[in-house]
Amino acid sequence: MASLYRSAQRMAHESPVVFWSLAIGFAGPIMVLTVPPIRKSFGYKQAERIPTTFPVPNRPRRAVTGYEDP
Repeated sequence: MASLYRSAQRMAHESPVVFWSLAIGFAGPIMVLTVPPIRKSFGYKQAERIPTTFPVPNRPRRAVTGYEDP
């Protein structure tokens, strides 16, 4: 375990871009598993879904008149 810490410390010092890329890359899947239960425990409720279709009125359709070509 000490060698893992020492190698991570060395990598953070010598090539910080690679170190932080790996750190963020490994944090993503972990957050997928941990964040939703934490949000639920704080009482977060998801917003309503955005409608994807326009609601059709509940009446018979009228024919359009007055826009014919002369």
